[in-house]
Amino acid sequence: MRVPLSWLREYVDLPATETGRDVQAKLVSAGLEVETVERLGAGLTGPLVVGKVLTVEELTEFKKPIRFCTVDVGSANGTGEPQEIICGARNFAEGDKVVVALPGAVLPGDFRIAERKTYGRMSRGMICSGDELGMGDDGSHGIIVLPPEHEVGIDATVLLELYDEVLDIAVTPDRGYCLSLRGIAREAAIAYGLPLRDPALLDVPGPNAYGYPVSVSDPIGCSRFTARTVVGLDPEARSPIWLRRRLQKAGMRPISLAVDVTNYVMLELGQPLHAYDRSRLDGPIAVRRAEPGEKITTLDGTVRVLDAEDLLITDNRGPIGIAGVMGGAHTEIADPVTDPETGQVSGTTDVVIEAAHFDAIAIARTARRHRLSSEASRRFERGVDPAAAAAAAQRTVDLLVLLAGGTAEAGVTEVLAPSAPHTVAMPADHPDRVAGMAYGRETVVRRLQEIGCDVYGQDELVVTAPSWRPDLREPNDLAEEVIRLEGYENLPSTLPKPPAGRGLTARQRAHRRVGRALAGAGYVEALNYPFIGEQVLDQLDLPAGDPARRTVKLVNPLSDEEPALRTTLLPGLLAALRRNDGRGSHDLALFETGLVFTAAEESGIAARLPVDRRPTDEEIARVNAVLPRQPRHAAVVLAGAREQAGWWGQGRPADWADAVEAARTVAREAGAELLVRQGQYGPWHPGRCAELVVVVDGEERVAGHAGELHPRVVKALHLPARTSAMELDLDLVEAASTGPVPAPRISAFPVATQDVALVVDTAVPAAEVERALREGAGELLESLRLFDVFTGEQIGAGRKSLAYALRFRAADRTLTVEEASAARDTAVALAAERTGAVLRGA
Repeated sequence: MRVPLSWLREYVDLPATETGRDVQAKLVSAGLEVETVERLGAGLTGPLVVGKVLTVEELTEFKKPIRFCTVDVGSANGTGEPQEIICGARNFAEGDKVVVALPGAVLPGDFRIAERKTYGRMSRGMICSGDELGMGDDGSHGIIVLPPEHEVGIDATVLLELYDEVLDIAVTPDRGYCLSLRGIAREAAIAYGLPLRDPALLDVPGPNAYGYPVSVSDPIGCSRFTARTVVGLDPEARSPIWLRRRLQKAGMRPISLAVDVTNYVMLELGQPLHAYDRSRLDGPIAVRRAEPGEKITTLDGTVRVLDAEDLLITDNRGPIGIAGVMGGAHTEIADPVTDPETGQVSGTTDVVIEAAHFDAIAIARTARRHRLSSEASRRFERGVDPAAAAAAAQRTVDLLVLLAGGTAEAGVTEVLAPSAPHTVAMPADHPDRVAGMAYGRETVVRRLQEIGCDVYGQDELVVTAPSWRPDLREPNDLAEEVIRLEGYENLPSTLPKPPAGRGLTARQRAHRRVGRALAGAGYVEALNYPFIGEQVLDQLDLPAGDPARRTVKLVNPLSDEEPALRTTLLPGLLAALRRNDGRGSHDLALFETGLVFTAAEESGIAARLPVDRRPTDEEIARVNAVLPRQPRHAAVVLAGAREQAGWWGQGRPADWADAVEAARTVAREAGAELLVRQGQYGPWHPGRCAELVVVVDGEERVAGHAGELHPRVVKALHLPARTSAMELDLDLVEAASTGPVPAPRISAFPVATQDVALVVDTAVPAAEVERALREGAGELLESLRLFDVFTGEQIGAGRKSLAYALRFRAADRTLTVEEASAARDTAVALAAERTGAVLRGA
């Protein structure tokens, strides 16, 4: 909401010395979000005067139309002689009043006006447009043409109100009343302790039987409908300068007098209005829900197919407007048209003014359904004062009669659904207990009365909320009002005192260790939004019926393209990798740890938990039973070079083995043993996919997969070639943990190394052989490393040779050759028993 300070002063007698910055500080202290204060006219200095165009000479010898004009500026130029000015605009003629910047003036953007020779003539000044003066476009797309009554030579900066300050306020959804000068003025009056001149306090005639006929078939959707009629409007009447300037400062473009007046009153009182050309109405106005498939052409020229939930304004021919959102084109106020033969001007002379109150939820849903956010819908969906409708209609009638010479008909239509004001019972000391400081009953009552509440009672207050504050529904809302008006900055700052002996949980500590370990291994953490589109699951080649396809869909997603919670971390990580690769970073190693969400096989509705007591364990269990499963996962993605080339060597690209090693890093930090097997799943290449298995309670369970992504997935997601990835269920890995990770023991005795080459079938995983060797070698084994894999004719078809380096060490002595050899032989024997391995060359 843009609030011109000069307009605000009409309702509150702010001190003359107060600047926009001062008012901003006061309103921010009262809880409003004043984002900026714009100084209009900054950098603009005179002389800037009103001139009258005397002559216009067309210069046709140039590529573009150029006009040489003489302009009467009175005595503003010091001589009284006409000012010669070159101008390229075409929207003015001889006799028009215009705005002239004389030599010496400086326009916004440090544009200095001086006498200069151009197009073969001397130009002594400039005829100005609204954009050149920082006013914004007024719809003419040319220079400013003033009404003829303004005197030549007067100061145009005063006439056009070019110097002002505008407060730009971000209105939160609970403060819809601040989408009006009336609401902001009320807040300013409270902040300064000054009286408010309420623009809604007007003498309004009561309803009678002579008004324009209106029927409302949905009183829930439309609780109030006021209609007034003004006839005999001058179709040539234009909005006065003061009205157009206030609209421009508030961020709206002047259109025509009738439309400008309704927009002006909406900004002033917060009540959206609509003016219908009465000659285009066919019969009574009705408010109803749309029929499925019904259509309307709105003011923006778009044909819209309506939904059965849409609230409509109709006449005998059908829809004439989408209630609270946008009017229809068939009853639009007609632009004035001049008959070329008679010179007679025709246009809208009789208007019917609508001021209604519509249901906030219905308007919000309609605006979103049609993707049609308007100034009216923004106000209705945040809450409009229903009691302001009659005053807004009266204010519109008064302005049309004043500015267009119309006559207000005596008929007043008001369709009103019965309602009662909302009351809230609250202990007088409730704000004290919420804020943690003593305000006292008198302060609480005074602050509530300042915002418009009626307050009765002593220790127990009965508070009636004003009609313009639909957000005041319970005691905490009232407490918030007292606290913000007394000043958030006055609240005492008290640090909480947590009980001793509590820290991070084991799960949190493991999560942090995993993140540090991956960062230490060269991965960069990427935090992504937990939302996905279901089409990405197809791109990942996940099979039908896969648990990862049981998504939890949001009722109100941030984006219609990503309406579901993620079931895997890969979509977000791969999108981050693709984005960085597209921006020139080709050597990438990213990781993320976070929750994923899998819907339960049988859906249910969570019961509402009580707020007046602690829920029982059974109630909490019933809620948890219908919640989606939310395990914590860890995932990495790699592309490009894993080791950079340089003087130290050739470097190497990232591959599937790096993804598997990342999984081992995670498992080591969690204190779990990870079994690596050949696997095949979803997005991974079937020949380069490792299945990651942990043992939980004696049962092997798949915790994730790692390897190189399938070329089909790489192509579908536009990823770099040979991209690798790993994803692991951290909760499952932690469940397989054997407890705290013991610190390594450092032995002072030398190591004994034994190498062994085993020949096994090609189908036997190296991990199985390694596992058997570790178990057979016993406690003396310090480390085991696979350093060579060989296939060839010497080994035989369908066979491979795996060469391992075994390091043995004892904590209390130097091992003998016999002890090391015995441990090696035991390891080889167990490997032969389990995997069929034989010593190479034996």
